Amino acid sequence: MSRSALVGNVTAMLEDAGFSVSDRCAIRPKSFDVAARRGRDLLLLKVLANVDAFDAATGVEMRRLGAYLDATPLVVGLRTRDEDLEPGVVYFRHGVPVFSPDTAMELFVEGMAPLVYAAPGGLYVNIDGDVLRDEREERGWSLGQLASELGVSRRTVSKYEDGMNASVEVALELEEMFEDDLTSPVEVLDGAEEVREGEPTPEDPEPESDDERIVTVLTRAGFEVHPTLRAPFKTVSEDEGDHENVLTGHSAFTKTAEKRARIMSSIGEVTHTRSVYFVDEAKRENVDGTGLVERDELERIDDPDELRDLIRERAEGPA
Repeated sequence: MSRSALVGNVTAMLEDAGFSVSDRCAIRPKSFDVAARRGRDLLLLKVLANVDAFDAATGVEMRRLGAYLDATPLVVGLRTRDEDLEPGVVYFRHGVPVFSPDTAMELFVEGMAPLVYAAPGGLYVNIDGDVLRDEREERGWSLGQLASELGVSRRTVSKYEDGMNASVEVALELEEMFEDDLTSPVEVLDGAEEVREGEPTPEDPEPESDDERIVTVLTRAGFEVHPTLRAPFKTVSEDEGDHENVLTGHSAFTKTAEKRARIMSSIGEVTHTRSVYFVDEAKRENVDGTGLVERDELERIDDPDELRDLIRERAEGPA
């Protein structure tokens, strides 16, 4: 299956599951392919046939964007170089959850969250320590007795009850022993923080030289500006006063810029952000809801409220 067809299939599945899905980010560079929202759940999805193509720089960018936009970065893929992704299993690449289209179908359409995740050494599950403790105490077993039954140390059983994860084999043995479900789902839509790899959200990159003017003006206007490197927009700017995010781009107003502005509009609609494109010269006010502002016009504005009003007016005004 071609990657384009795979993206189309995943998009159709999300729409069937009740998500609104942005246009595909068919312009390079791009860290994600589509944004999708259902209620409060916002996803930034990368779709790949071979997930080994997902590199560290893209993972870092997706994690940053997830933090800026309050979204969950995800990769949906078919295989690695060595094997197909197993259904019902969450993998991780560079701190981003990865799973197969079948797992995505179970999660988003059928409402069945995955129970198993892959980590160095094998496949693991989250043990509900409180349930395990209750089951053990109901039988009148000590930590040592349960440890003996499992063939592990008393300390290991104590860690399971404190929330340490277990191998699939141990989890199955415990569930057979107590005839009860002891595992809890991998909370993918909360970022799978309890099992994911990686450090805290990576720091912002330095703005590229041709971005510095725009970043300076937006910062002066009171925005907290986060430069991007691989997104279809140049920055995510947070307006803490209005509790609103703005996607920004800038370049000469070419056909490519117009295409980028349309993609920004579609992403903004899904992520609930405004979008604005700064250009040298504009003969219209917006492109499908992405406001167009001339750079000279931007730099003449000293009042932060005036800039906010201008962005809002251009984004909402007639095309």
